[in-house]
Amino acid sequence: MDGTVRSIGRDTASAIRPFLELEAVSRRFGGVQAVDGVDLAIARGELLGIIGPNGAGKTTLFNLISGFVRPSSGRIRFKGRRIDGKAAHRIAHFGISRTFQNLRVFPNLTVFDNVAAGAIGALGFPAWRAFIGGNRTTAITQRTWQALERVGLAGHATDAVTTLPYGRRKYLEIARALATEPELLILDEPAAGLNETETIELADFMRGLNASGLTLLLVEHDMGLVMSTCRRVVVLAAGRKIADAAPAEVQADPEVQRAYLGGAE
Repeated sequence: MDGTVRSIGRDTASAIRPFLELEAVSRRFGGVQAVDGVDLAIARGELLGIIGPNGAGKTTLFNLISGFVRPSSGRIRFKGRRIDGKAAHRIAHFGISRTFQNLRVFPNLTVFDNVAAGAIGALGFPAWRAFIGGNRTTAITQRTWQALERVGLAGHATDAVTTLPYGRRKYLEIARALATEPELLILDEPAAGLNETETIELADFMRGLNASGLTLLLVEHDMGLVMSTCRRVVVLAAGRKIADAAPAEVQADPEVQRAYLGGAE
């Protein structure tokens, strides 16, 4: 690698005060440098894709932004506020929510109650105390129904979550994230395990979320999904950012092809 980061979209994003900004963010686990000095600026309203081979540092980067892991060095700002080192629940209160690669559902709860857990987390301990006491407060109920309707699961609210097909469970997790009423939604491989028809449906759904004003940050291995939905794509390899550009430019970049897309060595 020559150390040069190809970029066109980054300059456009940084012309406006970044909505989310990472400055020289790094994370080391023992002797492994999972994320290495990553700079990244995301503008409000973007739908940004992050790609890279396995072990590139993508999920670690998401964990750093959402507070599940603390950076070893560097700064992360959201709407101008430093959030690096803050707990995940605090960052969620600031307006960042996320999904996970592996579905995290409560199998003994209904669809409604799974999504309500997201609203409760956003509203804090008083809401949790009311919920376990059987009092479905107005705020929890309203957020939950809105999220269910947004993903098309309102008709399954009283169903056991175990009755949902796998693809619908993906939307359940997105609904739970939406119930926090985020300004930035982080999606970690939402198309994993979906068939072609479901992936096309997911692409349309993400475009709709983004068109409504929600900023989206996407990590995904499905290149067709990323290239068809994102106007800007960031490529990670070995924890470093090696490209930051429009999809067509990323696909044509020899450095990216060597690192990720299977080009000649």
